Amino acid sequence: MSRITDAIRAANAAGRPALAAFLTAGFPHPETFADLLRAVAGEADLIEIGVPFSDPMADGLTIQRSSRAALASGVTLDGILEGLPSAGALRTPLLLMSYLNPILALGVKSVLARAARSGVSGLIVPDLPFEECAPVREACDETGLDLVQLVTPVTPPERLGRLCRASRGFVYAVTMTGTTGGSIGGRNGGPGGVSEGTLVYLDRVREVSPVPVLAGFGVREPRDVRAIAARAHGAIVGSALVEAIERGADPVSFLQELKGGVR
Repeated sequence: MSRITDAIRAANAAGRPALAAFLTAGFPHPETFADLLRAVAGEADLIEIGVPFSDPMADGLTIQRSSRAALASGVTLDGILEGLPSAGALRTPLLLMSYLNPILALGVKSVLARAARSGVSGLIVPDLPFEECAPVREACDETGLDLVQLVTPVTPPERLGRLCRASRGFVYAVTMTGTTGGSIGGRNGGPGGVSEGTLVYLDRVREVSPVPVLAGFGVREPRDVRAIAARAHGAIVGSALVEAIERGADPVSFLQELKGGVR
């Protein structure tokens, strides 16, 4: 049983794609983050809590800015784990999204055991190669956490199948090469601004994945979610949500607008 998969299936059964929201832990202010988390949990189906890191290799300028601000405010993985028990009562499943070094620094088994006790349901580690993930995967299995695998448009077919079969909770289908913060649309975009090549790629991932497929990187507008909904089980919004928070917009209204485009 997976709370994450169940939440995605429940959204799909209600006739809409699942929406996963990314928040940088402790941003914009550590003292108000718990309130932000609860507010977003009322609208999103899943929440990814990003652990701020000094070298976020997969993240663009937006997430880099939010990570820098959180680090400057003293946010650490240890502090995040200490503050999460109050979030355990949330009905919305939480995933911890962290680069590998902070996890290694505190100890893989210790981090995952504490995360599980705090109500976290899954883990995403963008810089963890599949060939080296056995210790983390085993610790996830021991603690009941879902280790989500990432695939990209340039993942070879054989490797794509292997990653999808190994993934738990869902498969994270990165929609573009490069870092976060861009736009999934473009001048040559197809329906909803999403290129036909991206849609075909999502079809390929969905065909081989035994778990739901969520598409992320570049999701900014209701039309993006609408286009993804026809080819995947849901969408992940990160940079666009963080930017909304940066400019003082209501994150709940922002998420409602994204979801409203596919109702």
